[in-house]
Amino acid sequence: MIFQAFLLALRQIGDPKFRKVLFLGLGLTIGLLIGAYIVVLWLINVLVGDQATLPLIGEVTWLNDLLNVGSFFLMVLLSSFLMIPVASAITSMFLDEVAQAVEDKHYPGLPKVPALPFWDGVRDTVNFMGVLIAANIFALILYVLIPPASALIFWGLNGFLLGREYFTLAAMRRIGQDGAKQLRSRHAGTIWVAGTLMAIPLSVPILNLIIPILGAATFTHIFHRLQSHG
Repeated sequence: MIFQAFLLALRQIGDPKFRKVLFLGLGLTIGLLIGAYIVVLWLINVLVGDQATLPLIGEVTWLNDLLNVGSFFLMVLLSSFLMIPVASAITSMFLDEVAQAVEDKHYPGLPKVPALPFWDGVRDTVNFMGVLIAANIFALILYVLIPPASALIFWGLNGFLLGREYFTLAAMRRIGQDGAKQLRSRHAGTIWVAGTLMAIPLSVPILNLIIPILGAATFTHIFHRLQSHG
């Protein structure tokens, strides 16, 4: 069922609504990462200033430059790590458009659902992004403690979170929050596996830009199939 749902989503990748969400999500993600870097630079300049005093050395003027350069490489490293949860969370804000495109093509008999208010979508996205980033930062400790299992931890953790969120958002459109939670509980294993299969290719550059959209479409199909089976 999961692979059938993914293939249906893949065949629809050329849909104009899919492309719109891709460009919006990518633009917002890059803008957010650039904004975060600007804030880091501002904090360094505020805290360190043009000069700093080091023990046994005295006043130095190069520390600020060193920290600025170091912060750039740190942000590049963190960006490659945080790109996945950030892009996935931002794409979730536009999941309604992807789900509607899927339903228009494959489930045309369904009644239209009211669009999610913009600020409600922003709030849910910020909450989801906070959970994803916090969980991945905490997972860094496990990566250090258990290096051989780092990939499995990353895929399992993000697969659980992504599957839970994307399925819930797809289901809530049709059966409400309580109904979505009940259906998710009955099929938790299937949803986790689907989320993990979504998280694995998120590790691949370029491919990880379109996977959140394919994931949103895939989970829309999965919801309808699970609902039909009860």
